[in-house]
Amino acid sequence: MVVMSELLMILVAGPYRSGTNDDPNLIRANVDAMTDTALKLFRRGHLPVMGEWFALPLIQHAGSQRIGDEIFNEIFHPISRELVARCDACLRIGGPSAGADEMVSLARNSGKRIFFHLDEIPSNLLRDRNH
Repeated sequence: MVVMSELLMILVAGPYRSGTNDDPNLIRANVDAMTDTALKLFRRGHLPVMGEWFALPLIQHAGSQRIGDEIFNEIFHPISRELVARCDACLRIGGPSAGADEMVSLARNSGKRIFFHLDEIPSNLLRDRNH
């Protein structure tokens, strides 16, 4: 295993709505997959973030009535775009997703590190919570 002593803030980018036909159970499964990955990143000594963690409470508070309504669209992707600018890296997981692919593209264009598998990310030796 590759180790490092640098804490990385890593955006976990994966499908949210893609392939779900807006089925809440399938969306929840997508969020759960990203959250599971975020927990693994945390336990490897990094700071994971997900746009959903920031956007969804704001969307609900702003009064969104359904996924894809005006309020949802005002907040959902802009939050993730802002997060990309502040992260050190982006980890792309899961299946097809235009939104997740956009986050990878923005991260790449900003010179951020891009990962496509958890095993590509070095463990932070000083903060690894698995040992």
